[in-house]
Amino acid sequence: MTDLSAFPITRRWPATQPDRIQLYSLNTPNGVKVGIMLEETGLPYEPHLIDIGKDESWTPEFLSLNPNGKIPAIIDPNGPGGQPIGLFESGAILLYLADKTGRFIPADPVGRWQAIQWVMFQMGGVGPMFGQLGFFAKFAGKDIEDKRPRDRYAKESRRLLGVLDKQLQGRDWIVGEYSIADIASLGWVRNLVGFYDVGELVGFDDFANVKAWVERGLARPAVQRGLEVTGRG
Repeated sequence: MTDLSAFPITRRWPATQPDRIQLYSLNTPNGVKVGIMLEETGLPYEPHLIDIGKDESWTPEFLSLNPNGKIPAIIDPNGPGGQPIGLFESGAILLYLADKTGRFIPADPVGRWQAIQWVMFQMGGVGPMFGQLGFFAKFAGKDIEDKRPRDRYAKESRRLLGVLDKQLQGRDWIVGEYSIADIASLGWVRNLVGFYDVGELVGFDDFANVKAWVERGLARPAVQRGLEVTGRG
């Protein structure tokens, strides 16, 4: 049996199946990326719910795996060279799992880099902008009387939706084939119009290609399972 005792996080969240990938996550837009990818690839994994509402991601055990204190993070007991590896940052984990399995990333170099650039688009644009809009529209920021911050993020979120909508013109998926580019952004767009409830604010109905893409993505059984891996949707 694999020994994961070198990872302090396993003291707080013990691995009952240490031969499987250990997933430390919550069903946020970033957290579900890895859950979806694991379900899509069929890799065996053991999920551990990290309750960020209780600041569990700031405990010494979690910080030993991700010093940035954010979910998701993983331990793969069968990493490069057969040695365990711990990883954080959802985009990096998607790339790692794609390379590990040879799935959900184009095999040709041009297609591979096109997929990677759209993962970076999500990480550098979609995630930060949609997340800030959610803060100012739904959470504590909504009580701020000055609506200029909210409107700034709404405008930028709409612009990003336009970029994505243009890329999806004539395509079912962002780079043609279903890939980590889609997995990276699906949860964020789902949250934008669902949990954050800002569809009207950003004019979501104007983006027919994005709407159809979300529907296709959510129709995938592995996506539905991946949205629920830590027990909270």
